[in-house]
Amino acid sequence: MGKKWVYLFTEGNADMRELLGGKGANLAEMTNIGLPVPQGFTITTEACTQYYEDGREINDEIMGQINEHIEKMEQITGKKFGDMENPLLVSVRSGARASMPGMMDTVLNLGMNDETVKTFAEKNRRFAYDSYRRFIQMYSDVVKEVPKKLFEDAIDTKKYQRNLKLDTDMDANDLEDLVKVFKGIYSNYLHEEFPQDTKLQLIEAIKAVFRSWNNPRAITYRKLNDIPSSWGTAENVQAMVFGNMGDDCGTGVAFSRNPVTGEKGVWGEFLMNAQGEDVVAGIRTPQSIDTLKYINPEAYNDFLKFADRLEKHYKDMQDMEFTIEDGKLYI
Repeated sequence: MGKKWVYLFTEGNADMRELLGGKGANLAEMTNIGLPVPQGFTITTEACTQYYEDGREINDEIMGQINEHIEKMEQITGKKFGDMENPLLVSVRSGARASMPGMMDTVLNLGMNDETVKTFAEKNRRFAYDSYRRFIQMYSDVVKEVPKKLFEDAIDTKKYQRNLKLDTDMDANDLEDLVKVFKGIYSNYLHEEFPQDTKLQLIEAIKAVFRSWNNPRAITYRKLNDIPSSWGTAENVQAMVFGNMGDDCGTGVAFSRNPVTGEKGVWGEFLMNAQGEDVVAGIRTPQSIDTLKYINPEAYNDFLKFADRLEKHYKDMQDMEFTIEDGKLYI
């Protein structure tokens, strides 16, 4: 038995921070105490260090374990990468052992391509093309270093042509058009087509997150905060849940008590029919978490229960992100 480079969330715990990074260790711990965490796996900080030792390549042993865990994840979720019936989409996020907010890169909605987008469009066309254009945007930026501005300009042009104010005013047709424009930007800039092979998308994203450990922002941040470069970053590959599929979906951030006074009781905000970054981007005004009890009492009560369980477990105030998909709450 060689070294273990990849861990399912069910295999880790909070004490494994050095190996699984802060995010991975906590996702594992929350899974263990029975919280509804979308499942996935963590690639260890040691795999990151090894990636640099191997001249910025993921060696065969690590790659083999990643592929094994992709299959395990497909079994757990009952979904498959690139599948037309029930496609699996994931997020790929870095998670170092010291918190490095905003320094490292994230890719969401990975697993979308020209085929799987059609499967999602059968349920909700606007959601499908919105998710696909977001994925192309993030993948181009994080994995291929295509300038963000090219995509932002394309969105502005679209809104100007259609006389729209907000990104959220764009309809399914606008977003489907943007997907074509974005794929054009990608191929013009890189002289290759946007990748349709979903496993390839994943491997490229995993490499990019390891690379982002040494991007200029991350290096500067480490110097300022005395974080050794030898630590490396772990990575979390997690099944996506969607807060932007309709009005029984949403996303938010909340504390398990008032962060100013320390008074008990959940404190935070959320948006219905939104993805995570919408809450912090300030495009729409979020609602206070208290109003969730009128919109979805079940999710609200679950949230109170989980906040309490987390606080008792960690013996400290908790800062939580949550998503509601089809009325069901995930932490």
